Amino acid sequence: MSTNPTATQPSDAQVFAADQLTLDDVRAAAERIKGQVVRTPMMHSQTLSEITGAEIWLKFENLQFTAAYKERGALNALLLMPEEQRARGVIAASAGNHSQGLSYHGTRLGVPVTIVMPRTTPTVKIMQTESVGGNVVLHGETFDEANAHARELEVERGLTFVPPFDHPHVAAGAGTVALEMFADGPDSMDCLVVPIGGGGLISGMSTVAKAQAPEIDVVGVQAALFPSMYNSMKDDGLPCGGDTLAEGIAVKQPGAFTSEIIRDRVDEILLAEETDLEHAVSLLLQIEKTVVEGAGAAGLAAILSNPERFKGKTIGLVLCGGNIDTRLLANVLLRDLARSGRLARVRVRLQDRPGALYKVMGEFDTHNVNIIEIYHQRIFTSLPAKGLITDIECEARDKQQLDSLLESLRANGYQAQLVEMA
Repeated sequence: MSTNPTATQPSDAQVFAADQLTLDDVRAAAERIKGQVVRTPMMHSQTLSEITGAEIWLKFENLQFTAAYKERGALNALLLMPEEQRARGVIAASAGNHSQGLSYHGTRLGVPVTIVMPRTTPTVKIMQTESVGGNVVLHGETFDEANAHARELEVERGLTFVPPFDHPHVAAGAGTVALEMFADGPDSMDCLVVPIGGGGLISGMSTVAKAQAPEIDVVGVQAALFPSMYNSMKDDGLPCGGDTLAEGIAVKQPGAFTSEIIRDRVDEILLAEETDLEHAVSLLLQIEKTVVEGAGAAGLAAILSNPERFKGKTIGLVLCGGNIDTRLLANVLLRDLARSGRLARVRVRLQDRPGALYKVMGEFDTHNVNIIEIYHQRIFTSLPAKGLITDIECEARDKQQLDSLLESLRANGYQAQLVEMA
């Protein structure tokens, strides 16, 4: 990659070759941004290792100041930009994390920053972007629509566009994550598992990995609802779209430059289902006591759903971001408890007479199942007028305790069933 900052400024109009991103470029980026981003810890997870059957080492990029690795690439791009361009200001399109990184470091360096976000962006990411100095413009329902509008504003306002992933400067900054992982992690690390949206992070990381350890297994992970890079690599036609928990990697059109890097340096791309993403977010909070967004949990989701693929490997896993709306996080945690059998809604058919509900409560008491809420339904039901449906939300120790309660209710003549999750 050229060291002349005016030679390859971020722009979709330029076409880059894979050889424009090398290990030396990433090392230069590391020196350039040193002391301006957090050198996040890399730690072994004993419990996740036991669960997965692999040795799991976590890189906590969710502990960056903006809670995501994205500020590495944004800062590297800003530092390589001529002063005259910085003075006019920069613009970007982002689902959140790139916007925060660019806004934070742009403000810190005195560069005006405009960010175009999809209207679907979580409120927490909009607020955090504005709190670090970014001027947010909401446009469109997807990243691609926001990106198109940002390119229009770039021309109208004379700004410099800083892409979130599809540029050597940005990918080189992202690749510094892998440099730190190799320096701080175990010598036996033989696999990297990396989330993929547009491909900037895995492009930089795979460049480092294949240069320093050519035999290492580099695996990318996409949300199953947005398999854009997966489709590109496999010439497949899986549908792309939907309301994914991993909105940070919900990209319909992967980068042209990053696609070339991935085709050359990534061994496999896996897809993570929504339930697996939710479970991974929940596990990381429960076990590691760390908050990770859906995109940041994609790597763990893939490992959990493909145990044989990763069994026995020593894996470097990137928790690439931690910006998740608190209400959404609460929903994810409760849904995961429900799937595990610790939270449930039991539907019981009762006769509408005194003492009927009291007798049912006795069954819950006998089995030491805690009642959280009770819902009576007399009107909107197909039962006779003297019948009613009672939904009882409850908390159990585990699924076995809940099954025992249901068996007892049925043995005592009640029609009882679980209200299943979608």
